[in-house]
Amino acid sequence: MKLFGPMYERALVWARHPRAPLLLFLLSFGEAVIVPVPPEVMLAPMCLSQPKRSFWFAGYSLVGSLLGAVVGYALGHYAFELVKPLLASLGWMDRIDAQVAYLRGIAAQSPWKTFWILVLAGFTPIPLKFFTWASGIVGVPLFPFMASMAVGRGKRVFLIATAIRLGGVRAEAALRRYIEPIGWAAMALLAVGVGYMVWRSRGA
Repeated sequence: MKLFGPMYERALVWARHPRAPLLLFLLSFGEAVIVPVPPEVMLAPMCLSQPKRSFWFAGYSLVGSLLGAVVGYALGHYAFELVKPLLASLGWMDRIDAQVAYLRGIAAQSPWKTFWILVLAGFTPIPLKFFTWASGIVGVPLFPFMASMAVGRGKRVFLIATAIRLGGVRAEAALRRYIEPIGWAAMALLAVGVGYMVWRSRGA
């Protein structure tokens, strides 16, 4: 069953839209708060369609993610109890509870370990919102939290931009050819990552 190929072709159409940078910014912002779609869905096609602007697009995505991280953190810190029914209806409470338990255990051991865990979180394909909300609920200090988001997510988006900027047409051809296995591999990695963190939180 082909799933990611049609999505990729649609993303290429969106990437050529005059308002694509704004849409990328909004998607990156939303992914750190509530949207389950990763910004790479738009970032990669935009970089492929205009390779010379790849780093600008990565910058838009990073700024959107950082602003979204602030909102996600604030909601976790100040409004968690109010939105618990909504999160439960979306089926996110188990994953958020797992991240909260995991981060609490790590934060009790070492603030620096918390920083590097969040750097890794920003770099992995696991939706960022689970970490931003959990960080706010736990009360991770805001400056280390934002620094970790900048490092982790910055490495992720600029790595994509660099690869596409250097690869050009060959990168587009390779991505188009292997989009299905890449997409399913990313889904498998996401499932493994979530499962691992749930297991770690139960063992903490």
